[in-house]
Amino acid sequence: MTPADLAELLRGTAASVLAERGLDVSVLPQTLTVERPRNPEHGDYATNVAMQVAKKVGANPRELAGWLAEALTAADGIDSAEIAGPGFLNIRLAADAQGAVIVGVLEAGPSYGSGNSLAGTKINLEFVSANPTGPIHLGGTRWAAVGDALGRILSAQGGLVTREYYFNDHGAQIDRFSRSLIAAAKGEPAPADGYAGAYIADIAATVLAQRPDVLDLPADEQQETFRSIGVDLMFTHIRQTLHDFGVDFDVYFHENSLFESGAVEKAVESLKSSGNLFNEDGAWWLKSTDYGDDKDRVVIKSDGNAAYIAGDIAYFQDKRARGFDLCIYMLGADHHGYIGRLKAAAAAFGDDPDTVEVLIGQMVNLVKDGVAVKMSKRAGTVITLDDLVEAIGVDASRYVMIRSSVDSSIDIDLDLWTKTSSENPVYYVQYAHARLSAIARNAADLGLSADASHLALLTAEQEGDLIRTIGEYPRVVSSAANLREPHRIARYLEELAGAYHRFYGACRILPQGDEDATDVHRARLALCAATRQVLANGLELLGVTAPEQM
Repeated sequence: MTPADLAELLRGTAASVLAERGLDVSVLPQTLTVERPRNPEHGDYATNVAMQVAKKVGANPRELAGWLAEALTAADGIDSAEIAGPGFLNIRLAADAQGAVIVGVLEAGPSYGSGNSLAGTKINLEFVSANPTGPIHLGGTRWAAVGDALGRILSAQGGLVTREYYFNDHGAQIDRFSRSLIAAAKGEPAPADGYAGAYIADIAATVLAQRPDVLDLPADEQQETFRSIGVDLMFTHIRQTLHDFGVDFDVYFHENSLFESGAVEKAVESLKSSGNLFNEDGAWWLKSTDYGDDKDRVVIKSDGNAAYIAGDIAYFQDKRARGFDLCIYMLGADHHGYIGRLKAAAAAFGDDPDTVEVLIGQMVNLVKDGVAVKMSKRAGTVITLDDLVEAIGVDASRYVMIRSSVDSSIDIDLDLWTKTSSENPVYYVQYAHARLSAIARNAADLGLSADASHLALLTAEQEGDLIRTIGEYPRVVSSAANLREPHRIARYLEELAGAYHRFYGACRILPQGDEDATDVHRARLALCAATRQVLANGLELLGVTAPEQM
């Protein structure tokens, strides 16, 4: 019995109890909450439903809890239900009911934990979208890992996810990049507002090799040649780096296409016609404060050039025209103002602002030997995705970026994340999977296989704790999807690995020496197989490998 099964049983039982006493059943929440108590001596699960509804139906909480306890105890799969405090219910499951969780995992296999809460919802998930003017930095690395994991999690709940990279190939940053390449090609210092680093010199050298005559061209042709070849080379590197990191996109959308197609001009004219743009001092402003933004935004500057938000507005319209029900933007810490402006832009077009979600990721720092790491020789000023992977590997890089809420900054201790010990969270989880894989191999050598026919024999405290932890997985995945919080999966996997390691230390899984195999051994192998499956499923959602041996 999973927590969801128990919650459903609890609601049905509560409805029957209230109805039998002529009390108002409608006060019951649609979904009741059951939680695992911190102290296992208090039971397998606990609920405060009696305290939630007692006042609404005019009953004493403890008395209502007593009625519920009596009814639950008579239900299949419930061993006991006891009243605690002012009206809490502590519930213990029957051993065979707990074992049903294991059967469910083994039957579902890789699909265990999946749901349908987002079934049919078309989701545009835009993340990374780094300017093609340099390698992916640590902020982009965080979004690469978190965005890819979120895409997997949303898909696991039935969402129709399109991963999209917004290719910023229009604007001043591309001009600065081109000028930086030209300076490097001429052996001159980078412009004051330009880009530095060994990668700039490398790209400039490649442009020269492809076009030896480029420095002899007129200034405008020279600039365009360095721009077109340089941007292509830089973005090819970015795409390869992300691919090696396990991140690929369904769509690479070019910002410049919005201007070339006339989409920006069309969006601006639409807003003018609706009265949502006003002219002041020669500039056109979006009335974004009318729709909850903290200030009005310039869309067309007084010199007639489009402000950056003009492209954002047209881009949102393009996404909606492509049929997306939900547009999720994953942006860096310096983009907090985009939440209000993007929602306001949606509302100004008469659209539902809730079709826009903006997630803001906080800063990432590296620490080694207790000292902050501040420089990358290749990039010149920032630490890159390539630097991090070189230092701790792909799996650890992805895991550390996903493991914390995006609302908080991360300090990555390079010494910790290269350890091959339980102190290293990703190693701890992967080692649990590798140990389980070794048990499966050893069992096969003994001619012993898992058997789910005798799961009622699993009555040890550590066995029950592991089973209940496994049963939490579908709820964790659902919460991670609904709250857009992939870190919940990582933290859960660490909890599951801990429960498994405690079980391993307390319960003998395989027969020793000349000992004959028993039904308990076979049941424990079934529990191990289910644990291994859930660890593999969770690691897959994070894009982290589940090793067979370490």
